[in-house]
Amino acid sequence: MSIIKFSDRLSKFLMVAAAAWAFGLSFLVMANIVGRYVFDKPIYGTAEIVAASIVIVVFLQVGYAIRSRSMLQADFLVIHLPDKVQRVLLALGYLLGAAFFLMIITGGWEESVLSYVEGEYEGEGALRVPSWPARWTVLFGSALAMINYLVMAYIDIFKPELLDSEVDPNAASL
Repeated sequence: MSIIKFSDRLSKFLMVAAAAWAFGLSFLVMANIVGRYVFDKPIYGTAEIVAASIVIVVFLQVGYAIRSRSMLQADFLVIHLPDKVQRVLLALGYLLGAAFFLMIITGGWEESVLSYVEGEYEGEGALRVPSWPARWTVLFGSALAMINYLVMAYIDIFKPELLDSEVDPNAASL
């Protein structure tokens, strides 16, 4: 299996997992609201769980957003340039995106390891949420984002015929 197909499948799987996680969070928030205002029994720790989960959901979905070309692009000037220049500029932008996520990885690596080793927690009171899952998801999601940006640069420079065949954002299959 090629790195392109592997990153596509992994990105789609993580996107579905993040969507399911967000869907489950909506039920947690609703249960907390009902418990708080109807039964006077809130679910303690909901705010901490949701806060950590937002980071996890975002970084699980970033790889798919990149690969399906759903990231924000300001291409109002680039679209007026010749096709080859457009592809080179896109590839340059993808390389800058890969460098950005590499900086996130290198900047967060030490803190992520320490968070796991020292058992870092967030929140006070009834529920303390471990910090390491969110930190490691940021690293993992950034690594996949970096790989996907490099894949996109490769496709735009060397294999323009794969642009439409590799990823179809509307496809339902994994």
